[in-house]
Amino acid sequence: MKSLADCQLYTLVDTAYLRGRDAAEVARQLCDGGADLIQLRAKDRTPDEIRRLAEAMLPITEAAGVGLVVNDHPQIAHAVGAPLCHLGQEDFFDAGHTHVSQVAPAGSGLQVGLSSHAPEQAQRAIAAGAAYVAIGPVYATGTKPSARPVTLDYVRWAAANIAIPWFAIGGITLDNLNDVLAAGARRICVVSAILNAPDIAKACQSFKARLLSAR
Repeated sequence: MKSLADCQLYTLVDTAYLRGRDAAEVARQLCDGGADLIQLRAKDRTPDEIRRLAEAMLPITEAAGVGLVVNDHPQIAHAVGAPLCHLGQEDFFDAGHTHVSQVAPAGSGLQVGLSSHAPEQAQRAIAAGAAYVAIGPVYATGTKPSARPVTLDYVRWAAANIAIPWFAIGGITLDNLNDVLAAGARRICVVSAILNAPDIAKACQSFKARLLSAR
């Protein structure tokens, strides 16, 4: 996979959006469309089911040079050989962790990304050794309907203050992408605007082209 610094389009295989589609096939379409990272997010599945999904997706992402991120389960990420894991604030800091080395198995090389919803949370995530930080939700999002949007102000703050890779996330569409880019984002995470598109690969290509033109 690319270094995180070179990743621009972060996508998801979110089981809440599959609607009967095969997770591995969706991952293949995301890879075909130019995704740099794919997160497996399966809030409605058991750990065993998540492991099986990750095992099915990993050969596809590896063949495409795309990084597989396992949400919530660092032990599963390590067990299947995924290079990355993502944790939310509540899954990390609220669980008593202070550094990513406490959740990444020793010697695994597993990289851990953390969510953030405010500048102080981003600073805390960086101090905890996060490989990247998610900045959002920028706009209202169906993925987390109860979360209050952080607005473009947080994106502007991130552009001015964060040195490690960071991804703007939450409600980003092709219609508002120019505003997100104008605020300073160069890496984005997109869920529903891609997974709900009639052609997943084509939707990815559209986002990727806009990101590349903004570099």
